[in-house]
Amino acid sequence: MHDQTLNAPSSPPPSSEASVIHRIDAVDAAEQRLDQIATRTAGQSQRKAANSVDSILDQVRKDGDQALMALTQQFDGFVPDPLQVPCTDLQDAWDATPANLRDALELAHRRIQDFHQRQKPLDLDVKGVHGERLGRRWRPVQAAGLYVPGGRASYPSTVLMNAVPARAAGVERLVMVTPGGSDGTVNRTVLAAAHLAGVREVYRIGGAQAIAALAYGTQTIPRVDVISGPGNIYVTLAKKAVYGQVGIDSLAGPSEVLVIADASANVTQVAADLLAQAEHDPLAAAILLTTAPSLAEALPAELEQQLQKHPREAICRQSLQEWGLVVVCDNLETCAALSDRFAPEHLELLVERPRMLADRIQQAGAIFIGPWSPEAVGDYLAGPNHTLPTCGAARYSGALSVETFMRHTSLIEFSREALDATGGAVVELAGSEGLHSHANSVKVRLR
Repeated sequence: MHDQTLNAPSSPPPSSEASVIHRIDAVDAAEQRLDQIATRTAGQSQRKAANSVDSILDQVRKDGDQALMALTQQFDGFVPDPLQVPCTDLQDAWDATPANLRDALELAHRRIQDFHQRQKPLDLDVKGVHGERLGRRWRPVQAAGLYVPGGRASYPSTVLMNAVPARAAGVERLVMVTPGGSDGTVNRTVLAAAHLAGVREVYRIGGAQAIAALAYGTQTIPRVDVISGPGNIYVTLAKKAVYGQVGIDSLAGPSEVLVIADASANVTQVAADLLAQAEHDPLAAAILLTTAPSLAEALPAELEQQLQKHPREAICRQSLQEWGLVVVCDNLETCAALSDRFAPEHLELLVERPRMLADRIQQAGAIFIGPWSPEAVGDYLAGPNHTLPTCGAARYSGALSVETFMRHTSLIEFSREALDATGGAVVELAGSEGLHSHANSVKVRLR
């Protein structure tokens, strides 16, 4: 789940004056449009933003806390003095949270924690044919930086989805950064979620300057080993720039949902699920692939009905008109093929036999199976992580996980027998590469 503007559109969307969402009935045209949607975050504006990010990173690396103060005043309108949110504020936020919301946060925390604790990888120890021991040992990183975005909304769910897997991995130090409001205060429910998840170190800074502080360290904020969490274009480009000095979870773009539906789908549910994605951001993509022309025909009116008095109507309309899409397909196989081409972040299957179709799908960040599994349950409390690959990245990556906050070390222990049996091959291979001392380091032992 991401609420951000990663970039300006890569190409203008087709005109959609007659309907809140564009419809295509030809597969070739649908493929072309899906490709445009998948690459909607590429363009000149990203290169311009990268220059600003480089300048911000240099400022923080050079001036530390002083740069954080100046940049936060420049971009957010307040001086974060002190930078750190007092620990007592986290406890106070939890105590002040209404009971029903506390119960919901605790339920989400339990479910997310239960699922992620099961992900922890096991060490590997293998005994070879010549008595050698080979292994892989997993250990947590020492410190993780968690970015929780502000802006159009606040996200306690993002706190849980980042802090819980880090805790399950065994990370000792969790550092959360999140933008304050115009008066410098951090959203109370975000602080309550941090308290619940065991985060005790929170700084009220955001943007590229917060990523710089986590990556390089300042007088107040010691550097971390891994940075996770979504953000706007500046946050994403900053994560890209500091990768290598620290690890990162992913380069998340604007959010997207693709719904595959047949004649059994309920148009009210389909419209609600598309709007649940569209309300994130003007660049969010909400896509329906359906074998039912009647569903495609009924959808625009249903969207209009649900948009009446919608608190985020303007955002929804822009998202649907620019990046929404309805495609009528001849069969579910065509729907599946188009979906795999797009590799959606979220994929909903509102069809008669959803499990069978889920087995057919090859590329998706998360699959929501059947009419009782709306994407929103994954955003908040189903258990699997809601930080997922976007913009086609599901072709090669998956959700944030416990392993994001761990690293593995290879263990190699040869015996004399093992080196006697294999050393000749090492000498031959080293010789083929012209590496004399590589070969000699084995020869001196074999003598």
